[in-house]
Amino acid sequence: MAPADDRLIVALDVPNVIAGLDLATRLGDSVSFYKIGLGMLTGGGLALANELKHDHGKRIFLDMKLFDIGATVEAAVRGFTQFDIDFLTVHGDPHVVRAAKQGAAGSDMKILAVTILTSLDRADLDASLMRDGAIPDLVAERAARAFEAGADGVIASPQEAAAIRALPESNGRLIVTPGVRPDGAALGDQKRVATPAQALFDGADHLVVGRPIWQADDPRAAALSIRDQIASIAHNRGM
Repeated sequence: MAPADDRLIVALDVPNVIAGLDLATRLGDSVSFYKIGLGMLTGGGLALANELKHDHGKRIFLDMKLFDIGATVEAAVRGFTQFDIDFLTVHGDPHVVRAAKQGAAGSDMKILAVTILTSLDRADLDASLMRDGAIPDLVAERAARAFEAGADGVIASPQEAAAIRALPESNGRLIVTPGVRPDGAALGDQKRVATPAQALFDGADHLVVGRPIWQADDPRAAALSIRDQIASIAHNRGM
């Protein structure tokens, strides 16, 4: 079998480290990159990250979506550098991004800025008293400001990937897209989604997939199917 493609990031949105290790074992060499989120932090998430990284050679995306005053964000990010994390998320507000980059100084950890959560639509933004405007426009503006503040990449729905990739500021930066759903998969709580092929075609570098893999009867087969879709679009585009 071909080596795992790290453009696929599997979200370990399971309750604890035991369930996470079980899923990673079932997936085996079909997956090389895992996302561990805030929901697993109290279930041994950092221990799981350490074990997957150092004992199994996996890449790790720690999805904490940090947001606080600059000094606190900087201190938190500096603490996370001890775990040899590949990607860490913070909210895309410029002061947060700048502080995170200061905290990550001297490490290889990349700071990814969250634009607007893929579970939100315009009605949700209205309820949160967010400014008027179409979501794709707001996402692109937040991405540009995050890049200017030093972000190594951004988190955005696949529906906004093309607009972000068109930004001059995106040159050399990463676009990581959650909300990726293979054809026929349930949307769950995601509202702005696309297929793996469409996300890659529009400029995404990494695709985050959770439930369509870990809820599948055969998670390994589901991961391999998505890998095949990634390989197909990459071959067609010469990627």
